[in-house]
Amino acid sequence: TFLTPEENGHVTSLWGKVNVEKVGGEALGRLLVVYPWTQRFFESFGDLSSPDAIMGNPKVKAHGKKVLSAFSEGLHHLDNLKGTFAQLSELHCVALHVDPENFKLLGNVLVIVLAHHFGNDFSPQTQAAFQKVVTGVANALAHKYH
Repeated sequence: TFLTPEENGHVTSLWGKVNVEKVGGEALGRLLVVYPWTQRFFESFGDLSSPDAIMGNPKVKAHGKKVLSAFSEGLHHLDNLKGTFAQLSELHCVALHVDPENFKLLGNVLVIVLAHHFGNDFSPQTQAAFQKVVTGVANALAHKYH
């Protein structure tokens, strides 16, 4: 794995306290608000007309939970992120044509949301470890792109 044992401890310890549904919905919602061009991939989700509409949109929340559940699964396979995310990479590349840069943006938003939710428990060391993880996941998701 690309994390030191100490970093892995920070990630594992904090992740055990994460409400995947709440954090996932907030992270995806914030992505859509902060980077509005990402909304084009979610036109079927209904009302994305304002920050309040986005943050309250049940489809955004549900997909955010789905995204973070996949991320959570990746945390169990840090030594094989490319393999773990191969199918999702292919789906997002071939079928959905998602710009792989969006994976990096979402990872950064996730780190911000975790910091917001956990405050002082989200130490600089924990942030550094999570930044490594979200970068690794983003790279794995971008792997199938040509």
